[in-house]
Amino acid sequence: MNIIGHRKIYLTISAAIVVVGLFLIFNFGFKEGIDFKGGTLWQIKLDESTTTAEVEELFTAQIPEAGEIKVNTDITNDAFLIRFQPISEPDHQKFLSVIKAKYPTATELSFQSIGPSIGAQLKKNALIAVLLAIIAVSLYIAFAFRKVSRPISSWKYGIVTMATLLHDIVVPAGLIAYLGSTTHGAEIDSNFVVALLVIMGFSVHDTIVVFDRIRENLLHNRGKMEFGETINQSVNQTMARSINTSLTLIIVLLVMFFAGPVNLKYFILTLLVGVTTGVYSSIFVASPLLLIWQRFSERKTTPKRV
Repeated sequence: MNIIGHRKIYLTISAAIVVVGLFLIFNFGFKEGIDFKGGTLWQIKLDESTTTAEVEELFTAQIPEAGEIKVNTDITNDAFLIRFQPISEPDHQKFLSVIKAKYPTATELSFQSIGPSIGAQLKKNALIAVLLAIIAVSLYIAFAFRKVSRPISSWKYGIVTMATLLHDIVVPAGLIAYLGSTTHGAEIDSNFVVALLVIMGFSVHDTIVVFDRIRENLLHNRGKMEFGETINQSVNQTMARSINTSLTLIIVLLVMFFAGPVNLKYFILTLLVGVTTGVYSSIFVASPLLLIWQRFSERKTTPKRV
């Protein structure tokens, strides 16, 4: 498969996807979950015949202290996800007693309440964690390929890896930003950050497999093949492994997305889109970028004819 020969097509597709992702992020922004903006998320299992309207009516009539609430149905667990302002533990117990008075068989599945100040700190730490992960991975790649200096310097492998990682997280982030602006109401929380870090882990794994084979073939060929031919050979040698390894994860994520708990729906969707994008980028983006950078460097160092 002549991947390098058609690199302009693949890179154009990637550039278009990234531009769309960035547009969605900057145009719609992210809808923050309680982890970042503060609030309460309560998962309660009630009688099977209970409706969303009845739960809302109960809070309005008997628990007005909760303020504005939002109730969603968790079909998987046959439960309700209730969101409202942050509350203290005494209020939590008070609200629970009111609910159990109305529904004696009510079961609390989970309860989480976070104040605004804690949420702001979590958001800051999450951003720092993602940036540090990208930088650390890029530095490690540059160090791991330190013995490879021709025809492209080792640190350039690290920079290309950084660009690939950014590519892989912009796409799912843009999708979540768009879904957050629609009736789906997708929110970003600590699970979203974890999903981005996991995506980077899988993406860099696939990229390293390809880069390592390029390194081996460079040492083996010792200038017998052009750099573009070596890259194309390396990508074809590792393509089946990259696709098969990621495909097993994609199948599991698909099953979890359709059959898993509703509170992890967008976490799984972020992983699914990011992993799929990572497979594409490790094959059709990272390696062609190496060749483009190498040829650009050659043109700069080649003396111009007078």
